[in-house]
Amino acid sequence: MRTDLKQPVGGGKPYVPSDVIAAKNYFFSLCIHGEIPMGSERMEMRKRQMSVQQESAAGGTAPAQQDQPGQANPRGSNACCFCWCCCCSCSWNEDRDDRNRKASYDVKEGTADCEDCPKPTLEEVRSWGQSFDKLMCCPAGRNSFRQFLRTEFSEENMLFWLACEEFCKETNKSAIEEKARVIYEDYISILSPKEVSLDSRVREAINRNMLEPTSHTFDDAQLQIYTLMQRDSYPRYMNSPAYKNLLNTLSEQSPES
Repeated sequence: MRTDLKQPVGGGKPYVPSDVIAAKNYFFSLCIHGEIPMGSERMEMRKRQMSVQQESAAGGTAPAQQDQPGQANPRGSNACCFCWCCCCSCSWNEDRDDRNRKASYDVKEGTADCEDCPKPTLEEVRSWGQSFDKLMCCPAGRNSFRQFLRTEFSEENMLFWLACEEFCKETNKSAIEEKARVIYEDYISILSPKEVSLDSRVREAINRNMLEPTSHTFDDAQLQIYTLMQRDSYPRYMNSPAYKNLLNTLSEQSPES
């Protein structure tokens, strides 16, 4: 954040230098056009991010830097208009971690059992092979599919879809605005390690809708990620050892066999 903005006399709008405006416009254009790594580059980036996270967890986190006496705090109290997309160190971002912990819909990443559900039956597991919709309608199916996505470094697709499912049920306006910002930071922002792959049309619509978020802000994005999982990951899951072993295990335990 720039701290040298001139404050006018009389409480008017502050003067914003042209270089700050240019920087914000450039970032906004990146969000709209979706200039992000794709394909194998995106997979390699995901692997490097997970490796860094594992090293950080093993070695511990570095202590937070303390403000030095006489030094101005770089995080000023003036939040910029792009604070919801994490492009600056403004005051809104300072308490982001606290708000993230309070988000009731947040799906914990890295847990083996994603949702509380009973063990799937043989009939349920067989039905997963009939359609992607039947897989996603079954909590046990979502759990198994999510574990498979984790091996492909694309678990964020399921996490985003689940977050949207809970988000669209929200009716409180303040909660909608808060949760919309958290979802944007976690899955839409190009600065997030869990960013999902969306086309420029959907990103542009989300950026417009974030000015006044509603429970339908991420509908198009959720549908696009659902379609992506159905066309790309679902066929590989059905041919994976994870699904085949589960099916064979339940078939051996079934009285019919």
